[in-house]
Amino acid sequence: VPGACGAEIQGLDLSQPQSDEVICAIREAFVQHHVVFFREQHLDPAAQVAFGERFGVLEDYPFVAPLPGHPKVIPIVKEPDETSNFGGGWHTDLIYRPVPPMGTMLYAVEVPQRGGDTLFADGIKAYEALSGAMQGLLGQLQVEYNVRHVMRDIDERDNATTQGNRSMPSQSDQEVLNTSPVHPLVRTHPESGRKGIYFSREHTIRFAGMTPGESKPLMDWLQAHLTQPIFTTRFHWTPGALAFWDNRCLIHCALNDYHGERRYMHRLTIAGDKPV
Repeated sequence: VPGACGAEIQGLDLSQPQSDEVICAIREAFVQHHVVFFREQHLDPAAQVAFGERFGVLEDYPFVAPLPGHPKVIPIVKEPDETSNFGGGWHTDLIYRPVPPMGTMLYAVEVPQRGGDTLFADGIKAYEALSGAMQGLLGQLQVEYNVRHVMRDIDERDNATTQGNRSMPSQSDQEVLNTSPVHPLVRTHPESGRKGIYFSREHTIRFAGMTPGESKPLMDWLQAHLTQPIFTTRFHWTPGALAFWDNRCLIHCALNDYHGERRYMHRLTIAGDKPV
């Protein structure tokens, strides 16, 4: 896979049970490359769940109704008449939870003829490219997260009820709206031991102990640094493609450049641990 992160794994039929040795090899590639891709798969929801469970406990996703009969599989849909999309903007999935997920597994059921790619940016490589002084500065910072202002911004654009924004919580989701966990800006990966920038600008309120106004300039710089082309990979979806990415060290962005066409995906979320 061209780019800063990612590896494409070939020769496997993921609809069939995989040996422990194969799962171990996939896990090693996942930890090393931070996102792994598989093409030309034929996965019904049950097969995707069976594969996902080999890597950890599957989590519920709170804001989107799952597929009937498959409570861990959520549909990610943008219909031809919709203008907003699910996952647009650089972010890390569910970072606003006290214990964010380890990984996300997304399977392409139907894709547009052109567009709809996903961009990934590597927080470990972005951190390792910094000077020692900047690494030391960032290592002292904690970040406060909440999904509240993301929902407000969507509401103000008057498109919160479209299919593409079904991930936004309603006002009744008070537990999520009123939870603002604090996570370290520099996270040590629990499997590789490497340090990386752990940051989701879209869900960020401020650095802990600072005002939003004081936080904004450095947050804007972090976003610009992390999303430089040298740290990114672009994945072009094809029918039957599956991507499995590491939320502990990547941010991603679903491009919204296919108006008038349908994009339909199935997503799993795999539980993680508290960032340190």
